[in-house]
Amino acid sequence: MSAAERPGLPQAFFLHTPTGQRFCLFHPAQGATKGRVLYLHPFAEELNTTRRVVAQQARALARAGFAVLQIDLLGCGDSEGEFSDATWDAWLQDAQQAHDWLNEHATGPLWLWGMRSGTLLATLLAARLPHAPHLLLWQPVINGQQMLQQFLRLHAAGQWLEGNDESKSKSAKPAQTLASGQPVDIAGYTLSPVLANGLGAARMQATATHSHDRLIWLEASNQPEPTLGPASSAHLESWRNAGWSVNAQAVSGPAFWQTVGTDEAPNLIAATLQAVSAIGEPAA
Repeated sequence: MSAAERPGLPQAFFLHTPTGQRFCLFHPAQGATKGRVLYLHPFAEELNTTRRVVAQQARALARAGFAVLQIDLLGCGDSEGEFSDATWDAWLQDAQQAHDWLNEHATGPLWLWGMRSGTLLATLLAARLPHAPHLLLWQPVINGQQMLQQFLRLHAAGQWLEGNDESKSKSAKPAQTLASGQPVDIAGYTLSPVLANGLGAARMQATATHSHDRLIWLEASNQPEPTLGPASSAHLESWRNAGWSVNAQAVSGPAFWQTVGTDEAPNLIAATLQAVSAIGEPAA
């Protein structure tokens, strides 16, 4: 049964790609269509820790008139392949395939929505498209090398929790193992040198636009008075200088991408809906 025959209900399916099937979840827009949204998930276990809040946001966007497509990238979630098979280029190709599917099945202005490392994929995909989309970035990662280093530190944390101080001092560091061309096992994930190199080399860069495309940049913070970090504020100037219309906010909320639990982020969801709906226009 097609999404059109099931108004308001999400449609789960497998998207066929040259390298296997990718699990997707499509939320048809309800009411007048205001746009279409492609969601690109974060790295490794953060995919699982963010599922609850992302699902809530996807449903809220669909109720507000946006068609939303979620995809599990190669080796992630319910898609084919192992995490050890994944490469950065393969994930970017998956994002392109998902974009092409959404382009055929939904109408209206296009939004690329990324979370954490997914924001790097979103901005890289945006630079490849013939017409720049709008960007919705949650907890953006500007430098892939910093993201990679954070993930590698989980290896040392795991050894510390297990009390393996002696083996830790004798074993090669994860970065050294990757540099030698060997994969490393970290927090239940086998990271290949190819994927590590691709993530480490990824940088968020503003692409020039002459149509005042929108960038919504949202960060959640549990501080009493949430504010954007200095690195974010400095980086956002490059997007403004490139011609983008920037809406950047820090909202009160938990770091739900860091722990598996029942954290909710109502302020983040509300800020997203307000920012996106304020500039969304019904499709012709």
